[in-house]
Amino acid sequence: MFDTHTLKARPESAYVHRWIDGSPMEMPLGKCVCVGRNYAEHARELGNDVPEEPLLFMKPATALCSLHEPLVLPQGQGPVHHEVEMVVMIGERLSGETDLETIRFAIAAYGVGLDLTLRDLQSRLKEKGHPWERAKGFDGGAPVSGFIDARGISVRQNLEVSLEVNGESRQHGHTGQMLFPTFELIAQINQVFTLEPGDLIFTGTPAGVGPLASGDKLTARLGNILQVFTRVA
Repeated sequence: MFDTHTLKARPESAYVHRWIDGSPMEMPLGKCVCVGRNYAEHARELGNDVPEEPLLFMKPATALCSLHEPLVLPQGQGPVHHEVEMVVMIGERLSGETDLETIRFAIAAYGVGLDLTLRDLQSRLKEKGHPWERAKGFDGGAPVSGFIDARGISVRQNLEVSLEVNGESRQHGHTGQMLFPTFELIAQINQVFTLEPGDLIFTGTPAGVGPLASGDKLTARLGNILQVFTRVA
Protein backbone atom coordinates (compact mmCIF):
# COMPACT_ATOMS: atom_id res chain seq x y z
CA MET A 1 0.00 0.00 0.00
CA PHE A 2 1.27 3.46 -0.86
CA ASP A 3 1.74 5.96 1.95
CA THR A 4 1.63 9.30 0.18
CA HIS A 5 1.68 11.84 3.00
CA THR A 6 5.34 12.69 2.29
CA LEU A 7 4.66 14.35 -1.05
CA LYS A 8 6.07 17.87 -1.10
CA ALA A 9 3.65 20.75 -0.76
CA ARG A 10 3.30 23.24 -3.60
CA PRO A 11 0.97 26.17 -4.33
CA GLU A 12 -2.60 25.23 -5.19
CA SER A 13 -2.42 27.43 -8.29
CA ALA A 14 0.44 25.24 -9.58
CA TYR A 15 -1.70 22.10 -9.81
CA VAL A 16 -0.63 19.61 -12.45
CA HIS A 17 -1.55 15.95 -12.81
CA ARG A 18 1.06 13.86 -11.01
CA TRP A 19 1.96 10.23 -10.58
CA ILE A 20 1.74 8.89 -7.05
CA ASP A 21 5.49 9.38 -6.55
CA GLY A 22 5.02 13.11 -7.11
CA SER A 23 6.52 13.31 -10.58
CA PRO A 24 4.48 15.30 -13.13
CA MET A 25 2.46 13.49 -15.77
CA GLU A 26 2.63 14.56 -19.40
CA MET A 27 -1.09 15.18 -19.44
CA PRO A 28 -2.92 18.48 -19.95
CA LEU A 29 -5.51 19.75 -17.50
CA GLY A 30 -8.99 19.14 -18.78
CA LYS A 31 -12.52 19.02 -17.53
CA CYS A 32 -13.86 16.99 -14.63
CA VAL A 33 -16.96 15.00 -15.49
CA CYS A 34 -18.72 14.01 -12.27
CA VAL A 35 -21.35 11.35 -11.71
CA GLY A 36 -24.08 11.92 -9.15
CA ARG A 37 -25.98 9.20 -7.31
CA ASN A 38 -23.93 6.31 -8.70
CA TYR A 39 -24.29 4.45 -5.39
CA ALA A 40 -27.89 3.67 -4.49
CA GLU A 41 -27.42 4.13 -0.73
CA HIS A 42 -25.92 7.57 -1.24
CA ALA A 43 -28.88 8.60 -3.39
CA ARG A 44 -31.26 7.43 -0.66
CA GLU A 45 -29.39 9.11 2.21
CA LEU A 46 -30.00 12.50 0.56
CA GLY A 47 -33.61 11.68 -0.26
CA ASN A 48 -33.01 11.40 -3.99
CA ASP A 49 -34.38 8.96 -6.51
CA VAL A 50 -32.02 6.28 -7.83
CA PRO A 51 -31.30 7.34 -11.43
CA GLU A 52 -32.03 5.18 -14.45
CA GLU A 53 -29.16 6.73 -16.41
CA PRO A 54 -25.96 8.47 -15.26
CA LEU A 55 -26.55 11.85 -13.66
CA LEU A 56 -23.72 14.01 -15.02
CA PHE A 57 -22.38 17.41 -14.02
CA MET A 58 -19.09 19.21 -14.58
CA LYS A 59 -16.31 20.81 -12.58
CA PRO A 60 -13.80 23.08 -14.30
CA ALA A 61 -10.07 22.39 -14.25
CA THR A 62 -9.74 25.34 -11.86
CA ALA A 63 -11.51 23.25 -9.19
CA LEU A 64 -8.59 20.83 -9.14
CA CYS A 65 -6.08 20.87 -6.30
CA SER A 66 -3.83 18.32 -4.64
CA LEU A 67 -5.38 16.01 -2.10
CA HIS A 68 -1.92 15.67 -0.56
CA GLU A 69 -2.00 19.28 0.62
CA PRO A 70 -4.22 20.82 3.34
CA LEU A 71 -7.75 21.43 2.10
CA VAL A 72 -8.88 25.05 2.00
CA LEU A 73 -12.67 25.25 2.35
CA PRO A 74 -14.92 28.13 1.26
CA GLN A 75 -15.85 30.36 4.17
CA GLY A 76 -19.24 31.83 5.03
CA GLN A 77 -21.21 29.66 2.60
CA GLY A 78 -22.44 26.92 4.89
CA PRO A 79 -21.22 23.37 5.45
CA VAL A 80 -18.81 21.73 3.00
CA HIS A 81 -19.44 18.00 2.66
CA HIS A 82 -16.90 15.35 1.70
CA GLU A 83 -17.69 12.83 -1.04
CA VAL A 84 -14.84 10.36 -1.62
CA GLU A 85 -14.65 8.88 -5.12
CA MET A 86 -12.56 6.76 -7.45
CA VAL A 87 -11.20 9.05 -10.15
CA VAL A 88 -10.42 7.88 -13.69
CA MET A 89 -7.99 9.72 -15.96
CA ILE A 90 -8.56 9.53 -19.69
CA GLY A 91 -5.46 8.95 -21.84
CA GLU A 92 -6.91 8.69 -25.35
CA ARG A 93 -9.63 10.70 -27.09
CA LEU A 94 -13.07 9.07 -26.87
CA SER A 95 -16.05 10.32 -28.86
CA GLY A 96 -19.08 8.14 -29.48
CA GLU A 97 -17.13 5.01 -28.51
CA THR A 98 -19.13 2.03 -27.22
CA ASP A 99 -16.59 -0.80 -27.37
CA LEU A 100 -15.65 -1.55 -23.76
CA GLU A 101 -12.20 -2.91 -24.60
CA THR A 102 -11.35 0.27 -26.51
CA ILE A 103 -12.55 2.27 -23.53
CA ARG A 104 -10.49 0.17 -21.12
CA PHE A 105 -7.30 0.84 -23.07
CA ALA A 106 -8.13 4.57 -23.27
CA ILE A 107 -7.84 4.89 -19.47
CA ALA A 108 -4.43 6.21 -18.45
CA ALA A 109 -4.60 6.05 -14.68
CA TYR A 110 -6.67 5.79 -11.51
CA GLY A 111 -6.72 7.97 -8.42
CA VAL A 112 -8.88 8.92 -5.47
CA GLY A 113 -10.49 12.31 -4.95
CA LEU A 114 -13.06 14.33 -3.06
CA ASP A 115 -16.09 15.94 -4.65
CA LEU A 116 -16.42 18.79 -2.14
CA THR A 117 -19.96 20.14 -1.98
CA LEU A 118 -21.55 23.24 -0.47
CA ARG A 119 -24.53 21.23 0.73
CA ASP A 120 -26.94 23.96 1.82
CA LEU A 121 -26.31 25.88 -1.39
CA GLN A 122 -26.82 22.74 -3.46
CA SER A 123 -30.13 22.08 -1.71
CA ARG A 124 -31.36 25.60 -2.44
CA LEU A 125 -30.33 25.30 -6.08
CA LYS A 126 -32.07 21.93 -6.41
CA GLU A 127 -35.28 23.34 -4.92
CA LYS A 128 -35.29 26.04 -7.61
CA GLY A 129 -34.44 23.61 -10.40
CA HIS A 130 -31.14 25.41 -11.00
CA PRO A 131 -27.77 23.86 -11.97
CA TRP A 132 -25.43 22.77 -9.18
CA GLU A 133 -22.17 24.31 -10.39
CA ARG A 134 -22.10 27.06 -7.74
CA ALA A 135 -22.14 24.34 -5.07
CA LYS A 136 -19.70 22.01 -6.83
CA GLY A 137 -17.33 23.85 -9.17
CA PHE A 138 -15.67 26.35 -6.84
CA ASP A 139 -11.87 26.70 -6.71
CA GLY A 140 -10.40 23.83 -4.71
CA GLY A 141 -13.63 21.82 -4.94
CA ALA A 142 -11.96 18.80 -6.56
CA PRO A 143 -8.94 17.64 -4.51
CA VAL A 144 -7.35 14.65 -6.21
CA SER A 145 -4.49 12.30 -5.39
CA GLY A 146 -1.48 11.38 -7.43
CA PHE A 147 -2.31 8.72 -10.00
CA ILE A 148 -1.50 5.04 -10.49
CA ASP A 149 -0.88 3.70 -14.00
CA ALA A 150 -3.98 1.87 -15.21
CA ARG A 151 -1.94 -1.06 -16.52
CA GLY A 152 -2.23 -3.95 -14.10
CA ILE A 153 -5.24 -2.51 -12.26
CA SER A 154 -8.62 -4.11 -12.77
CA VAL A 155 -11.60 -2.12 -11.60
CA ARG A 156 -13.61 -5.27 -11.97
CA GLN A 157 -11.88 -6.42 -8.77
CA ASN A 158 -14.48 -4.52 -6.72
CA LEU A 159 -12.11 -1.94 -5.26
CA GLU A 160 -12.80 -0.43 -1.85
CA VAL A 161 -13.55 3.32 -1.82
CA SER A 162 -13.36 4.74 1.70
CA LEU A 163 -12.77 7.81 3.83
CA GLU A 164 -11.85 8.17 7.50
CA VAL A 165 -12.17 11.49 9.33
CA ASN A 166 -10.21 11.81 12.59
CA GLY A 167 -9.80 8.04 12.66
CA GLU A 168 -13.54 7.37 12.32
CA SER A 169 -14.93 5.59 9.27
CA ARG A 170 -17.25 7.98 7.46
CA GLN A 171 -17.64 6.46 4.00
CA HIS A 172 -17.08 2.90 2.87
CA GLY A 173 -18.14 1.23 -0.35
CA HIS A 174 -16.89 -0.81 -3.26
CA THR A 175 -16.80 -0.11 -6.98
CA GLY A 176 -18.93 -3.22 -7.51
CA GLN A 177 -21.79 -1.27 -5.89
CA MET A 178 -21.77 1.40 -8.58
CA LEU A 179 -25.04 1.52 -10.49
CA PHE A 180 -23.09 2.22 -13.67
CA PRO A 181 -19.76 0.32 -13.75
CA THR A 182 -16.63 2.11 -14.91
CA PHE A 183 -16.33 1.09 -18.57
CA GLU A 184 -20.08 1.19 -19.19
CA LEU A 185 -20.22 4.58 -17.49
CA ILE A 186 -17.51 6.00 -19.75
CA ALA A 187 -19.30 4.52 -22.77
CA GLN A 188 -22.36 6.58 -21.85
CA ILE A 189 -20.42 9.74 -20.98
CA ASN A 190 -18.55 9.92 -24.26
CA GLN A 191 -21.83 9.82 -26.18
CA VAL A 192 -22.52 13.23 -24.62
CA PHE A 193 -19.07 14.79 -24.04
CA THR A 194 -15.99 14.05 -26.11
CA LEU A 195 -13.35 12.92 -23.62
CA GLU A 196 -9.80 14.16 -24.14
CA PRO A 197 -6.44 13.13 -22.62
CA GLY A 198 -6.15 14.61 -19.14
CA ASP A 199 -9.91 14.69 -18.51
CA LEU A 200 -10.97 13.23 -15.18
CA ILE A 201 -14.10 11.29 -14.30
CA PHE A 202 -15.27 11.34 -10.68
CA THR A 203 -17.25 8.10 -10.60
CA GLY A 204 -19.61 8.71 -7.66
CA THR A 205 -19.54 8.41 -3.90
CA PRO A 206 -20.75 5.78 -1.41
CA ALA A 207 -23.06 6.63 1.47
CA GLY A 208 -21.85 8.47 4.57
CA VAL A 209 -21.21 11.98 3.28
CA GLY A 210 -20.95 14.69 5.91
CA PRO A 211 -19.46 18.05 6.87
CA LEU A 212 -15.79 18.86 7.26
CA ALA A 213 -14.34 21.17 9.90
CA SER A 214 -11.07 23.01 10.36
CA GLY A 215 -8.38 20.68 11.68
CA ASP A 216 -10.04 17.45 10.55
CA LYS A 217 -7.58 14.72 9.58
CA LEU A 218 -8.58 12.59 6.59
CA THR A 219 -7.49 9.25 5.16
CA ALA A 220 -8.81 8.39 1.71
CA ARG A 221 -8.29 4.94 0.22
CA LEU A 222 -8.78 3.19 -3.09
CA GLY A 223 -8.47 -0.55 -2.59
CA ASN A 224 -4.95 -1.55 -1.56
CA ILE A 225 -3.35 0.63 -4.24
CA LEU A 226 -3.81 4.13 -2.84
CA GLN A 227 -3.84 5.63 0.62
CA VAL A 228 -3.73 9.41 1.06
CA PHE A 229 -3.46 11.39 4.30
CA THR A 230 -4.52 15.01 4.39
CA ARG A 231 -6.15 17.54 6.68
CA VAL A 232 -8.46 20.53 6.57
CA ALA A 233 -6.58 23.82 6.95
